[in-house]
Amino acid sequence: MAEERDDSEHTEDPTPRRLEEAIQRGDVVKSIEVSTWFAIGGATLVLMLFAGSTASSVETMLRGLVANSYQIPIDGSALLDLSKSLAQRLLVSLGIPLLLLALAALAGTAIQHRIIFSFEPIKPDLSKISPIAGFTRLFSKQALVNFARGFAKLALFGTVIGALLWPQRHRLGGLVDVDPALLMPFTRSLAMQMLGTVVAILAIVAAGDYLFQYRQWYDRHKMTVREMKEEFRQTEGDPAIKGKIRQLRQARARKRMMAQVPKASVVITNPTHFAVALQYERGMNAPVCVAKGADLIARKIREIAASHNIPIIENPPLARALHGTVEVDQEIPQEHYRAVAEVIGYVMRLRGALRR
Repeated sequence: MAEERDDSEHTEDPTPRRLEEAIQRGDVVKSIEVSTWFAIGGATLVLMLFAGSTASSVETMLRGLVANSYQIPIDGSALLDLSKSLAQRLLVSLGIPLLLLALAALAGTAIQHRIIFSFEPIKPDLSKISPIAGFTRLFSKQALVNFARGFAKLALFGTVIGALLWPQRHRLGGLVDVDPALLMPFTRSLAMQMLGTVVAILAIVAAGDYLFQYRQWYDRHKMTVREMKEEFRQTEGDPAIKGKIRQLRQARARKRMMAQVPKASVVITNPTHFAVALQYERGMNAPVCVAKGADLIARKIREIAASHNIPIIENPPLARALHGTVEVDQEIPQEHYRAVAEVIGYVMRLRGALRR
């Protein structure tokens, strides 16, 4: 038998994946009261719309059958044909009402959850046929709650129906002597009143029961912290592996960035904390950042620049500003044009002097 669930450990709200898996197994929110409301509501609607016409059609058919009964052949084939004819006429008369009742029953399920097909609920389970498990379920807290709820609902409907029929008690006693032709309209009117009252009350009961069932279903699928971590590992991947992949990507990105440093025109430093390598050639709209970094990476950029005779200019404010606002392979922001232009102009003048 399965181990008992410890609700004290299931403190985390279920994830969408956990709820979806439960639905796929056939474990869905289902309120009997909602299905009952749709069934009774559908029956009330059918009685309101089709009771008169259907009763009249069936009455005409049966009256003709009784009136001409002496002319109906009852040999083998004729009796079979008569049965088929009666069945077809009854199906025509009752087809639409029965279809509406079936749609109402289907709507009572579809409105609570989407239609699913799962064989999980009907799989063999020894706990379902175990006498001990059955006895436990019979006297469980949930069974007592269901019994109390059913008793309260029975008392409520009994009280309401009794209050509705009490003013009619004198008329009900005299219906024994009333002509049947006059009895049917009164009975139909009283039945519609009773059904309308039941539907109205059951709507409130069904709404409350659905919220109760949903809360129970939701709480039943709450997760432990360990289950949350395990699901995150399954869906998002192992954090250790993801961290390793991220480190490899960063290392490759740094390697590619360092390979771009020899193309730089100037390196602006802080002088030791930040380093930003800029490339500028005639015809470019603005200088482009080919590499940037802080601390150890900045030191590596300075070393590569020095080995390739790239000018290294110390300008702490400009270095900090460029490091925080420009990305690798992007042009510098417009607000830094003037400061960078002065630096590049100085570098070009320096190179020209060296050539001379």
